[in-house]
Amino acid sequence: MENGTHYRTCHLCEAMCGVAIEVRDGHVTSIKGDEDDPLSHGHICPKAVALQDLHEDPERLRKPVRRTTDGWQEMEWDEAFDLVASRLHRVRKEHGRNSIGAYLGNPNVHNHGSLVATMPFLRALGTQNRFSATSNDQLPHMLASLEMFGHQILFPIPDIDRTDLFICIGANPMASNGSLMTVPDFRGRLKALKGRGGRMVVVDPRRTETGKLADEFHFIRPGTDALLLMAMVHTLFEENLVNLGHAEQWTKDVDLVRLAALGFTPEAVSENTGMPAADIRNLARQLATTPRAALYTRMGTSTQAFGGVATWLAYVLNILTGKLDSTGGMMFTQPAIDLIALGGMSGQKGHFGKRFSRVKKLPEFAGEYPSSTIADEILTPGEGQIRAFVTVAGNPVLSSPNGGRLDEAFTGLDFMVS
Repeated sequence: MENGTHYRTCHLCEAMCGVAIEVRDGHVTSIKGDEDDPLSHGHICPKAVALQDLHEDPERLRKPVRRTTDGWQEMEWDEAFDLVASRLHRVRKEHGRNSIGAYLGNPNVHNHGSLVATMPFLRALGTQNRFSATSNDQLPHMLASLEMFGHQILFPIPDIDRTDLFICIGANPMASNGSLMTVPDFRGRLKALKGRGGRMVVVDPRRTETGKLADEFHFIRPGTDALLLMAMVHTLFEENLVNLGHAEQWTKDVDLVRLAALGFTPEAVSENTGMPAADIRNLARQLATTPRAALYTRMGTSTQAFGGVATWLAYVLNILTGKLDSTGGMMFTQPAIDLIALGGMSGQKGHFGKRFSRVKKLPEFAGEYPSSTIADEILTPGEGQIRAFVTVAGNPVLSSPNGGRLDEAFTGLDFMVS
């Protein structure tokens, strides 16, 4: 590395804060926030400061290694490429293309090289047994976006810098800096929100770092978010608070939503959710009567039995109260590179349930099966059993459900490369 200041982006989370890295004699001497970054404005968190520790970690791999009877052994890149190609080819030739499984971890979406090269590599493998961190994370949001807005990555995000009411359910942006809501320095943005007279309401099973700063906090029983949100929908119709605003011309089947919510009164769901009926009604009223408001949900509403329904209902509530794509509400983005427009030209909008996994018959989404079924596909004998596995920037044993069983499954593979 050349001496001087290198301006880069911290790639360790979705906030993507700008960093200024000072280098002297080939070593990093300091990492600071880039004051001129238009998104992060100089903010960084401890993860960015730790980039030096990662870069200079003595255990960091600088060459490929392979497992031998005597432990890990370094090898040259050309030798590694040949080994991987020959072993994967052998497994595919003996057992068919679906005998290879592939898992992509979250950091792939923070790396241009991976984004460019991964899809051609997967096409070359030809396997249908593809998995990723997506199904452990935001898949319900993608399904709701596909079904409601016509594209799997057309996510509306809170207009946090102009809203007067931020309702946060099952999310902890104080820790995450806003997953599916890229907001470096959430603490500073929250301070600005309160400075202009705005309020933050948090609903969560535990009092998170974000919950501790809320103007209003509500405990909810885990996994009951769909009941809460449906009761809020019920309240909007019952109290004549529905006002779609400019989204009315794009919206259909509103009356079907009203009928679906008829039985879900706040009183009917109160015991299950642990939230008083009066609080549920008040939450719906606040959303409806605050002109600039946004209701945002994340992992807590996503990774549960009713994640798809809960995420859909969150969008429904924003639509019914006129907060979709309006100032201070849930707005669609205008990125420098519009992947949706580019994908739209080739018809890559996403799909769901075109085929099903071999063992548990779980539906694919955008060509991927849920990561929760990787172990089933490895451990269950028969046509299409996974016998070799590729992971790219991921550790599914730690990040997928029942990691112990998955660890056991990986030990029985014919070949694995990470």
